[in-house]
Amino acid sequence: MKFTLAWLKEHLDTEAPLAAVVDKLTMIGLEVESVADRGKMLAPFTIARVISAEQHPNADRLRVCMVDTGAGEPVQVVCGAPNARAGMKGVFVPPGAFIPGKNMTLGIGKIRGVESRGMLVSEFELQISDDHEGIIELPADAPIGANYAQWAGLDDPLIEINLTPNRGDCTGVNGIARDLAAADIGKLRDRSIRPVKGEFPCPVKVTLDFGTTPPLCPAFALRLVRGVTNNPSPAWLQRRLISIGLRPINALVDITNFVTYDRGRPLHVFDAAKVHGNLTVRRAREGESLVALDGKRYLLDSSICVIADERGVESLAGIMGGEATGCSDTTTDVLIESALWDPVNIAQTGRKLGIQSDARYRFERGVDPAFMLPGLELATSMVLDLCGGRASEVTVA
Repeated sequence: MKFTLAWLKEHLDTEAPLAAVVDKLTMIGLEVESVADRGKMLAPFTIARVISAEQHPNADRLRVCMVDTGAGEPVQVVCGAPNARAGMKGVFVPPGAFIPGKNMTLGIGKIRGVESRGMLVSEFELQISDDHEGIIELPADAPIGANYAQWAGLDDPLIEINLTPNRGDCTGVNGIARDLAAADIGKLRDRSIRPVKGEFPCPVKVTLDFGTTPPLCPAFALRLVRGVTNNPSPAWLQRRLISIGLRPINALVDITNFVTYDRGRPLHVFDAAKVHGNLTVRRAREGESLVALDGKRYLLDSSICVIADERGVESLAGIMGGEATGCSDTTTDVLIESALWDPVNIAQTGRKLGIQSDARYRFERGVDPAFMLPGLELATSMVLDLCGGRASEVTVA
């Protein structure tokens, strides 16, 4: 479980320094695995704009980029990333800087006969995630020449704790803050959530159908939000996710990721236009399969709990949603789901299918049942604030 000191202090009112917080975490049984001060390591990395990206004369997969670093004349950079293009903003590092992901100091050199005086980097090269498919892409309003670590919140100390299976209460920053407050290192801030008043009944009904077999879903809540605009997230939300190594996707996905890490409450958002009829939470039938959000097809059996519509399985309950009902930039209506799942079944399904996800990590440890509805209200409030729209009443099964 990763979080930053500043994020923790949004939930915990304390003047305690980093060292005291780390010591207290260990004392209360939350093993601190690492503490990283990335501000120093990433000091040379700045925000830059690619002015032009021309084909390298001697290499098909390389581009010669002219880069505005905000510090004088444009700099020539040879780049092999497939997403390097004119107009984009990324992260630039000058010669002489240390690249942590490559464990090397960058120099001025020639690449296939063309001089390169710097580098546009990926998240992997900064060691902020494992993503090395392309260079970092930043929002259009990212300030050219600004220190990237400061802009992205990466100058804030990053703490990683190793949670034992019985500490599901600390899979969110709020839970960690609550434990620290109980240990007398500060006071828990009031982060109460105001319910969103629904404007119309939720048109999608939910049925829990396990027949004579043990139920795998104690409770399920759903709400429709109509008329959303799924734009990129605002800078503050992108920075918060980047600070713990998550890649911002779009507002709807980023909101669910934020609530997962902030409150330890996994949620799922369906594109309502892609859902056929009502929803049923049930055991999978022999021979059914699902292409999940990771692009892989999973063969299912009756030991696995799923969310299905009138067409078939649309989600691996408590683990991962389906590709067919995933949200995109064109999504306008969404169904937000917040549910409780059987922890043992989630663990068994995750192992059987070989899926590691943030949702599985939390549900197999057990989540706070009292936060099922408040978590849905928090997500709804954020969707309305960031994406607009009108919310339905909540339907609970």
